[in-house]
Amino acid sequence: MIPFVPSLVPVVTAPGWVGVAMLLVLVTALSLLATATRRPALVVPAIVVIGTGALALSLGFEGRPAGLAAGIIPLCLVAVAVIAGGPVVTLVLAAATRGAAPTGENGGIIVPISGAAPASARAKQPTREVLRGGTTIGYLERAVVVAAVLIGRWELVAALIAVKGLGRFRDLDAGAATERFIIGTLVSMLWAGLCAALIVLA
Repeated sequence: MIPFVPSLVPVVTAPGWVGVAMLLVLVTALSLLATATRRPALVVPAIVVIGTGALALSLGFEGRPAGLAAGIIPLCLVAVAVIAGGPVVTLVLAAATRGAAPTGENGGIIVPISGAAPASARAKQPTREVLRGGTTIGYLERAVVVAAVLIGRWELVAALIAVKGLGRFRDLDAGAATERFIIGTLVSMLWAGLCAALIVLA
């Protein structure tokens, strides 16, 4: 709770918690659809819901879900943390990079091969795809962050960052890849951490 700011959020009743649970089920389904159809805009409701929850906690909301909602809400928050993180990262990267690097067939980006020159004046610059497999890595990354927050083992996040940096080391020689890696990693981890914090603090 923010110091010296009185609680502005009313207590949620039992039917209210059921409504919150149903809302989280809906945004979880939309997050799955956003990933399956590659339409990241479908994750916007999840961003609104998670942002509203974070705002409510910062304004001094106190209370815990009861009954069936107590089981559904944490599960949905974990699902939203892991699944919705991908489309959230996609939206942020699209806004930050503005399509600076074209995407490849394996989920990475196409960058020129450093030091390579075209065979002739008319030939195109040789390229390669970097940062492949980001979707699967993102799922695992966010799952680890959520687990680290829930069990209070912050060293897991440090280990995750180290392993990910080492694994992507060869891809980071391209400027576009470095920018994408940093932005994507930070957004992914912050999203997972925020969702996990809602589970712990709500």
